[in-house]
Amino acid sequence: MQMAKPLSSRWRSVGNRMKRYWVLYIMLLLPMAYLVVFKYFPMQYLAMGFKQNNIIQPLWEVPWANNNGFQWFLEAFKNPAFWNAVRNTLMLNILDLIIGFPAPIILAILLNELRSRKFKRVTQTIAYMPHFLSWVIIYGLAARLFAPQDGLINILIRNMGGEAIPFLNESTHWVFTYVLVGVWQTVGWSTIIYLAAITNINPELYEAARVDGAKRRHEIWHITLPCLKPTIVVLLILALGGMLGSNFDRPYIFGNYSVHNVSEVLSTYVYTQGIRSYQYSYTTAVGLFQSVVNVIFLVAANIGARKIGERGLW
Repeated sequence: MQMAKPLSSRWRSVGNRMKRYWVLYIMLLLPMAYLVVFKYFPMQYLAMGFKQNNIIQPLWEVPWANNNGFQWFLEAFKNPAFWNAVRNTLMLNILDLIIGFPAPIILAILLNELRSRKFKRVTQTIAYMPHFLSWVIIYGLAARLFAPQDGLINILIRNMGGEAIPFLNESTHWVFTYVLVGVWQTVGWSTIIYLAAITNINPELYEAARVDGAKRRHEIWHITLPCLKPTIVVLLILALGGMLGSNFDRPYIFGNYSVHNVSEVLSTYVYTQGIRSYQYSYTTAVGLFQSVVNVIFLVAANIGARKIGERGLW
């Protein structure tokens, strides 16, 4: 049994490492300062969710809210608009997960099976280019494609004898348009992660499978997918950790009054209630609730991954 190192020797080893790699430690100072100033320091203002709505006085001088500080949480839980935003957030994120999560896995496998390197590179480049477009540009493209009257898709539908489809102006059609456009924007970028994981698979596994008479579909099912499983599990945990979260740009830009009942998610709800209606304490409580639920999803997903034999995030 090895004896633990004395505390003094540990400190000496730490000091030696810092002397040897002092340049790297200095380079770490800037990102660490960024995290402290812009990520951790603002967290003190989470206390606004438990205090009266007052941005004039210093935070610690503002009186506590009613009901032992839980006034804004109780108001949110009694507000139908809040639960509508929660429902929409979960609905859109679940559809994104069901439709969007398998898409880059399938695309990565298809690209990996291509024998033409040039065609593979061109296809991969075209697939991940939408990732670099802002949602404003993407909505401009979607509006020209899916507009009810003069959109390219509806013009083609009418020319073929059909009726125009309100892709962006009717709730059900809007939801699926929103999800599919999101998949188109993200699928190429996520594919890079899976392609990188595929390149780390030992080629000898495929050679042994071919010697045993395995077809390409057998190689995919019994070698590629099992080797991708750790990467899939980690990305799935991260996706589940943001189940009650959502980007602000995408739903805000795509939303309109015709589909407000399905486009209002928690991020846009916080904006309309907090920034535009000046209910800062109320929306701080809503945002804190959203973050706590996301952490619960993340921990639960990690525990589930470990129970099925995967490493998880920690």
